[in-house]
Amino acid sequence: MLKTTISPIFSSFRGKPKTSRFIFQAFNKVVVQDDTTTPSVRRNASTNLTTLHQGPPTSAYVHLPFCRKRCHYCDFPILALGSSSNVYEQGKEDDPRITNYVNLLVREIKATRTDFDANPNLETVFFGGGTPSLVPPKLVSLVLDTLSLNFGLSPDAEISMEMDPGTFDGGKLKELMELGVNRVSLGVQAFQDELLKACGRAHGVSQVYEAIEFVKECGVENWSMDLISSLPHQTLGMWEESLRLAIDSQPNHVSVYDLQVEQGTKFGNLYTPGQSPLPSETQSAEFYKTASSMLRGAGYEHYEVSSYSKGDFKCKHNLIYWKNKPFYAFGLGSASYVGGLRFSRPKRLKEYTNYVADLENGAANWCGNGDVDLKDVATDIVMLSFRTSKGLDLKEFGEAFGSEVVNSICKVYEPYVESGHIVCLDDMRREVTSDEVKTLGSNDEVKIEDHVRYLRLKDPDGFLLSNELISLAFGVVAP
Repeated sequence: MLKTTISPIFSSFRGKPKTSRFIFQAFNKVVVQDDTTTPSVRRNASTNLTTLHQGPPTSAYVHLPFCRKRCHYCDFPILALGSSSNVYEQGKEDDPRITNYVNLLVREIKATRTDFDANPNLETVFFGGGTPSLVPPKLVSLVLDTLSLNFGLSPDAEISMEMDPGTFDGGKLKELMELGVNRVSLGVQAFQDELLKACGRAHGVSQVYEAIEFVKECGVENWSMDLISSLPHQTLGMWEESLRLAIDSQPNHVSVYDLQVEQGTKFGNLYTPGQSPLPSETQSAEFYKTASSMLRGAGYEHYEVSSYSKGDFKCKHNLIYWKNKPFYAFGLGSASYVGGLRFSRPKRLKEYTNYVADLENGAANWCGNGDVDLKDVATDIVMLSFRTSKGLDLKEFGEAFGSEVVNSICKVYEPYVESGHIVCLDDMRREVTSDEVKTLGSNDEVKIEDHVRYLRLKDPDGFLLSNELISLAFGVVAP
């Protein structure tokens, strides 16, 4: 599952593994503007949260935490079944650990009672983990049926599942497709056996090619491949080879993540970020630039900081995150975003079991408690928008938080527009020059969002300066 180091927002996002240490890290230093001259989000914000996409969710994240073993970089809530686990083998008994967890998960879904005036059908479901492809199809069916009964499920819903090589065959994949799974996220990570072994991955390169063949033979049209850069002992040549082989495999979507070394993991005990055998920050930046160049050169659109797609194969579920729209979440350690509040479920199975029981008894709140902090909402929108190629929509932001805040953001970014790290675009996505931006910013009678609709980070150089650039916006939005 994907998680970044920004707190609190990105702890709710699932995928694999964590995104770059030099892209969207937690900010230890924020540039703070003088509150007597800087317009406050609280003073200027609209109270209409509908403007901020706070209607009923149309997406659900489902956490299936099972893995054969824990990878050396992983600090996510998982349940390791053992390296020999291979649940698609004929005649294998169902693992009670999986059955019991799924029954608990179903109880949580049933106990989630919404009070929205209308509950639209779910348009996306994402099974993340862990390794969801370890779960028998009949249990996946139980989860999907429960979601459909409780919330409704659109006939053309995008239903994604993370799958690892060596955990499924063609027969199992066809069963999942018959249930409605129509998007596969294949956790390849690398095309070198020595790197996979060094990461503690349970599969090898031969199983990677086997899994790709299963996906193609079964006719999965919408599938993605995950790769990791900045691994121990990884060279630029290895990274280029992995990218080339990924492109040759012809997925519709590629996700590229930079390794994060977390405390408490095996890598955290063995390595120090930036020191050999891990690459330096400069080398990691070169890996990122190489991925951007090679994948865009192969016809992929770099639509999000870690995501590349062809045609209309952007991940619809992840776009819900990047657009800061609400979503349900179910399962161990998962985090939902409903009504402007982010709420994380317990990461330990015992505590999660107690939470579900409390939810059934009315003693727990499934969407969190407290008031919506508009500063948090505003900073979330800035962070998430700058992850995407679309960028920050200044008109929408201005309608929600006030034109004065927009003007202040544009003012603080003028040097970076001039340097080319930030791109300004009008309604037609035509570039607005730095001189034009300065002229607009100097005229107090002009609403800059009427002329500059979007701010976006330049690919790749702007993305690589995103820590500094986003911290500047935080200084304006949440002084």
